[in-house]
Amino acid sequence: MRFHTTRALAIAAVLAFSLAACAEDEAAPEVNTEASFPAGSTMAEFAEQGSITIGVKSDQPGIGFKDPATGEYEGFDIEMAKIVAAELGFEPDEIDFTETVSDNREPFLQAGRVDLVLASYSITPERRQIVGQAGPYYVTGQQLLVREEDKDRITGPEALEGVEVCSVTGSTSIETVETEYGATPVGFDTYSECVEQLKNGQVDAVTTDGAILLGYAAEAPDELEVVGEEFSEERYGIGFAKEDGDLCEFLKQTIQESYENGSWQEAFNATLGQAGVEAPQPPAVDEEC
Repeated sequence: MRFHTTRALAIAAVLAFSLAACAEDEAAPEVNTEASFPAGSTMAEFAEQGSITIGVKSDQPGIGFKDPATGEYEGFDIEMAKIVAAELGFEPDEIDFTETVSDNREPFLQAGRVDLVLASYSITPERRQIVGQAGPYYVTGQQLLVREEDKDRITGPEALEGVEVCSVTGSTSIETVETEYGATPVGFDTYSECVEQLKNGQVDAVTTDGAILLGYAAEAPDELEVVGEEFSEERYGIGFAKEDGDLCEFLKQTIQESYENGSWQEAFNATLGQAGVEAPQPPAVDEEC
């Protein structure tokens, strides 16, 4: 089920910055110290490594963010990554969080540079031709971030014809505004670069998931504003190397169990829920990966 209170979610994402440190401790999942997997399975290989490498974003408030002061990663994706790692038998300090940008998530998985990806990784049929994607474990929607003086001119996606819109190279967001709304796409490696381009007048809008955009708007409330309603559905999944049926089943089961044992809600409350927003109903997990 969709969580429609996007603005409330975004406020929660912003507040997660200051409260994530203590909340992470409270939401730390219980490690499966008796984890045992079939010989030769990918899960057994992960366990034998002694650590696990997970690709995440570093510039998305409330979702995947690297604190410049501490160097620690925080956000809902980070907490979900800890849940998966714990089920494999890993403590949080045995996770190697590796920054992945939208354009290198599939290459990193294919090359084995990361074991899994939890990086606001929207599930699409095209991506599932290249890698596996288990989930969704979270659903959000795409919106627009504009300069304050342009909020009456650019009011939503229907006003994007010929407008220079920035998003991350390789993201579904940049593809959507170009193919469906006639925008002129401008791609960068990170959303923070796009926001700087917007502030400097080099582009007229930035697009990605609404909760992320409102986090940036809150950092510059006199300069930037999120406009319009959500105009897409983004279903976040866990990326892994393609055609690994056992790993697909393990990840699906882990997501489902996180719903049932409360760890998913704890992860939400520790990050996006810090403003007192109640956790939404978790989305149904796809049968396929």
